[in-house]
Amino acid sequence: MIDESSKSEVWLNPGLYSYHFDQNRNFNSVNYGFGVEYLFSTVASVTAGTFRNSNYYQSNYLGVYWQPIAIGPIQIGLVAGAFNGYANTNDGGWFPAALPALTIKGDLVGLNLMVIPTIPGRVAGSLSFQLKIKVFD
Repeated sequence: MIDESSKSEVWLNPGLYSYHFDQNRNFNSVNYGFGVEYLFSTVASVTAGTFRNSNYYQSNYLGVYWQPIAIGPIQIGLVAGAFNGYANTNDGGWFPAALPALTIKGDLVGLNLMVIPTIPGRVAGSLSFQLKIKVFD
């Protein structure tokens, strides 16, 4: 378990790369966009951004990471928040989501890994990788 303490870091990201479990469909795997993550604690951060989703539509997100477990340099927990832009889910409107999330980060560069489960007819499952760069400490 990680000892919780205050922190103040800003990280930016250029979107996501998604490896879809169903490789037989024509999903967009390179999900360009822009996002920001503010770490206010050693175990928690808030995040917001926009990206071109797997169905080639624009999506937005707001969320909170909570990652209280560490195995070496990897922090483990979840990200919970809301997304929009998926036509098969709430007609493209906002919907809640909670996803397992791993983070590994160095002094200036990090990587978030999220596991998105398949929900037939609504969500195409994937492993999504989000490169991030620290811009403020």
